[in-house]
Amino acid sequence: QVQLMESGGGSVQIGGNLRLTCVASPALLKNNRRCLAWFRQSPGKKRAGVASIDTGDGRSRYGDSVKGRFTISLDDTKNTVTLQMNNVKPEDAAMYYCAADSGFCDGSWVLGDFPWWGQGTQVTVSS
Repeated sequence: QVQLMESGGGSVQIGGNLRLTCVASPALLKNNRRCLAWFRQSPGKKRAGVASIDTGDGRSRYGDSVKGRFTISLDDTKNTVTLQMNNVKPEDAAMYYCAADSGFCDGSWVLGDFPWWGQGTQVTVSS
């Protein structure tokens, strides 16, 4: 069974740091090249891509609003993708979702290209 499970959400102060973790089921990653990504969605807004990493070549991509502040990393020995959020801003408050594409990362953030999704983890930002 293919699963993605996020953790690490919570409350963080403006300017603080938070680390989100997504554990993927072995069936999803074993012998498969995948694009693993983080998306986020806040009330009244569309779900948007935050960061992605290609399990094949390790290349990472970031949304413009998080470049230089967020880092996505992959630990394929643990089937885990991590999103390190630094210098958090109020606009970073959202539900964060982990997602997996059926192939390599192509630089797009089309939701329909990602068949597998986690349940999400909430990030709130306080002053």
